[in-house]
Amino acid sequence: MLAKVTSIVLTILSIIMLLSVLYPAYNDVVRDFISPLPCETNPAVIDISPAYGDASGTANPDTPSLYARAWCLMDGESGRVLISKNGTSPMPMASTTKIMTCILALECGDINSVVNVSSYAASMPDVQLNIKAGEQYYLKDLLYSLMLESHNDTAVAIAEHIGGSKEGFAQMMNEKAEALGCTSTHFITPNGLDADGHYTTAEDLCLIASYAIQNPEFLSIISTDSYSFSDINGSKKYTVHNHDSFLKMYNGAIGIKTGFTGKAGYCFAGAAQRDGRTLVSSVLASGWPPNKSYKWSDTKSLMNYGFNNYNKYTLLSGTYSSAENAQNPLGLKPIGIVNGNKAGSTNKSLDISFTAECNMLLAKGDNVSVAVTVPENITAPVAEGEIVGNASLMVNGTALYDYPVTAAENIVPISLKDVIFLICGQFLPNC
Repeated sequence: MLAKVTSIVLTILSIIMLLSVLYPAYNDVVRDFISPLPCETNPAVIDISPAYGDASGTANPDTPSLYARAWCLMDGESGRVLISKNGTSPMPMASTTKIMTCILALECGDINSVVNVSSYAASMPDVQLNIKAGEQYYLKDLLYSLMLESHNDTAVAIAEHIGGSKEGFAQMMNEKAEALGCTSTHFITPNGLDADGHYTTAEDLCLIASYAIQNPEFLSIISTDSYSFSDINGSKKYTVHNHDSFLKMYNGAIGIKTGFTGKAGYCFAGAAQRDGRTLVSSVLASGWPPNKSYKWSDTKSLMNYGFNNYNKYTLLSGTYSSAENAQNPLGLKPIGIVNGNKAGSTNKSLDISFTAECNMLLAKGDNVSVAVTVPENITAPVAEGEIVGNASLMVNGTALYDYPVTAAENIVPISLKDVIFLICGQFLPNC
């Protein structure tokens, strides 16, 4: 046993002595072995603007003149703000609040569940369904009352049913708004009646509306012309009618919700679809009585502006990679490897990739680019799929989306064994 251990120790010492003699002579060889090979630098900004050619619209179209104090037009698919005025100014939004109430009820509740009406819900001011304390209704039926005729008592009954209380539901509303990316929205009530601290912005309202219309049940409710239902006992029967005139006055209209209070003025969140393009608009404080029609005029002007000047383009689709023979229209370059090799290879560069799907509405002259941020070199080990950088999609210099750039392969660190074989190979080519 002692002889075996002694043999091993002597072998190790011999190797160390051999390396101490050979390493200085082959220092440059080893240094080159562990250092990265020079790689072409990835371009900082890559222009991917479409060839607009004969696309409809004009570059830098004139801003529409509207009655509303704050308004916004958004690409409903990408969430990009196309144009706005006072779009980030907090303002009361009246019954457009009920968009959030409805979508939360659909997502968090069972539409076939039974809603018990409280005395507080029944006490809400006009507009009312005139439900009474102790009555029971199916949640599904109350959602039509909520969205078609904007009943305030219905909104509170739904909120208490889903959130346990009006306050509990308001917390859910605020958490959802934050999750959607709203930055200046705060809910106090589920019906939008004037209340201190109850506000949104034109841009935030478009975000909420864009999200809501992705839900098929929500779309079905807001596009219904009329709906009949009764309480659980069948003793009270109702028919509610859709008061969203935009549905019948604009080609491609799909809703969404009107609103009015003395503080908020006339408000409307609308959406329309044409030729695969989805536009979402919001107008806040679009006049006060008797100017009830201002919101319709404003909304049509915004929609016309969008459809006349913006066309849909596929900007990114699939996986983009620096690997040879891969899809690489962006001209991505591999990055250098420090102290490592590709597994089973002496190649000293790391291929990178990112995956993206992006369709967007653009006007003539919009500049679109991808900004790629990756290091020139990276130190082993690196695992395939590990994030090594970032690619940002930019429109007119503003970053809209970020995509992680990842390693397209595994990189293993150089071991002592690799160095020994390298040096031995200088004497014995077949080592």
